[in-house]
Amino acid sequence: MLETKVSAEGPESIVLDARALRLTEKQFFRLCQDNRDLRMEMTARGEIIILTPTGSETDRQNNEINYQLTHWAKNDGRGIVFDSSSGFVLTNGAQVAPDASWVRRERYEALSPEQRSKFAPLCPDFVIELRSPQDRLPGLQSRLNEYLENGAHLGWLIDPSTRTVHLYLPGQAVTILKDPATVSGDPLLSSFVLDLREVW
Repeated sequence: MLETKVSAEGPESIVLDARALRLTEKQFFRLCQDNRDLRMEMTARGEIIILTPTGSETDRQNNEINYQLTHWAKNDGRGIVFDSSSGFVLTNGAQVAPDASWVRRERYEALSPEQRSKFAPLCPDFVIELRSPQDRLPGLQSRLNEYLENGAHLGWLIDPSTRTVHLYLPGQAVTILKDPATVSGDPLLSSFVLDLREVW
């Protein structure tokens, strides 16, 4: 039986307790494909999160972040950028879609064509989550920790409402930058600097 409950992600999200269904990765991917107008993720516990569309300002900010990351990655050549429409299957079974992410090229190219045609079975090396006005901060903080626990080497939680950037690195305490003009991806993303003046 499907049950809905309040989401830790935000008040506009719907969580379906679908644990009893025990959907496989293939079945969940098909569910997403059959419902392209919905943005869905699955937690490691098997709950399905249905996320509502963002407002226009959040979409503008996210596009700017992805533009800058993609522009850098094209020149750098060591990795591939993905936006929020790309799904990943983490080691713990969660199926997620970060707002922006970067994967080292050799890791992505090691996947088979079939694996690439679905949610990639890996955790991105670098992830960005952009907080929208509807998002609850604790839910996003938990998500960033989950990325690190599943293999991410760097994560940023960008919060335009407070003009802060939370930096996540494995084995280190979270660093919070207040109203930074830029934030650097060094050393993982050497020479990548996100110009937040274009985001705020």
